[in-house]
Amino acid sequence: METTQYDNKTLFKYLRWVFIIAWVMQVAIWMLYQNGGVLPGQLLMSVMMYVPLLAVLISGVKLRGMGWKPKFKGNIGTLLFSWFGPYILTLIGAVLYFAIFQKHLDLTGQYVMAASGEAGEAAMKTLEAQGLTYSTYMLITSVASAFYAPLLNMLAAIGEEVGWRGYMNPVLKEKYGRTKGIIIGGIIWGMWHWPLIGFIGYEYGPSYFGFPVTGMLVFCIFTITLGILCDMVYEKSGCIWFPAIFHGSINAAATIPIALCVPDTGNYRLLGPAPNGVLAGLPIIIIAILIFKSRYFSTRTE
Repeated sequence: METTQYDNKTLFKYLRWVFIIAWVMQVAIWMLYQNGGVLPGQLLMSVMMYVPLLAVLISGVKLRGMGWKPKFKGNIGTLLFSWFGPYILTLIGAVLYFAIFQKHLDLTGQYVMAASGEAGEAAMKTLEAQGLTYSTYMLITSVASAFYAPLLNMLAAIGEEVGWRGYMNPVLKEKYGRTKGIIIGGIIWGMWHWPLIGFIGYEYGPSYFGFPVTGMLVFCIFTITLGILCDMVYEKSGCIWFPAIFHGSINAAATIPIALCVPDTGNYRLLGPAPNGVLAGLPIIIIAILIFKSRYFSTRTE
């Protein structure tokens, strides 16, 4: 992994394009949602994950030197953390959330039926016809999200990681120093999602106190802490695929506690049960703070 040299013009060109393209797409997603096109909107959200990669290319940044060749020697521990760490931390956070808010736990599939309507009801009937309970189905899904979903999701997450970890974070750390660079990078990553949070209630729904500003701020806490972990994984491995696996793993794991929760929890959605909530996200926040304060970061200070 080569050191990215700071260049003010290139950085701002990257930031300009990464926001313009993504925010235009998010307006399009909102319009699709307004007209009943939820599925096309979700597909467009998946495509949007490649915008940071596109912005890197438009800005003239070279992709070589980002660590494209997998490096397993000496990195098995980092690989295992990238693959299973998000799942374990998400599980701990969900257990903490449901232990406090026990009435929010639902094993009957209310969330799926509320989110998918008739399609959700049909899916539940299909499960019953196969002799499967919703809890059994979620157990199978949980195993899948832990073992092979991170690898599949990595193929989409690499689009973001090339932009955030491969280019932007190294440049911000070089310009502002390690501490400020990582925090600024996390805020930018969170802001990149803001239109969706405001338009369609992305991640937290539309019914919490201070919508959408409080959701935007809480999501930035999540992206800062997640950014610390992704950055650590990238620096330790020297391979861009490792933070992509981590990113893919957290995306997969986050869907599980949501599917086990009652559909509308209002203000509580800012707390969990997904790891982007303040309470359910405590395991990730604590690990991120410990890493941030550890020798790993302090020995590479500004």
